[in-house]
Amino acid sequence: QVQLVESGGGLVQAGGSLTLSCAAAGRIPSNYVMGWLRQAPGKEREFVASITWTSGITRYADSVKGRFTISKDNAKNTVTLQMNSLKPEDAAIYYCAANWMVLTNRPAYWGQGTQVTVSS
Repeated sequence: QVQLVESGGGLVQAGGSLTLSCAAAGRIPSNYVMGWLRQAPGKEREFVASITWTSGITRYADSVKGRFTISKDNAKNTVTLQMNSLKPEDAAIYYCAANWMVLTNRPAYWGQGTQVTVSS
């Protein structure tokens, strides 16, 4: 069992930055992928970024490439999403998630979510 807790959301002006953190409780299997999904009001939950827990291979949605950076700290069991050059369309609830091999929008584990609001 993996429990995930997000922190770091908030209100930021367009063009600003936020850092989201995810703390994982429980052992994360070596073949798991950690990452972030988001869901805006009236929209489907969508993939944002992921990182393989063992090898650190990253993957990003096209909409955030070049602006967001995902990283991990295996010793601390944490995953971080650095978000720069934020746009109003980035506003959503961001969920930390974990899944076997590939992060989909229906992961095995996810947190409660943290709100990100971007003002224009």
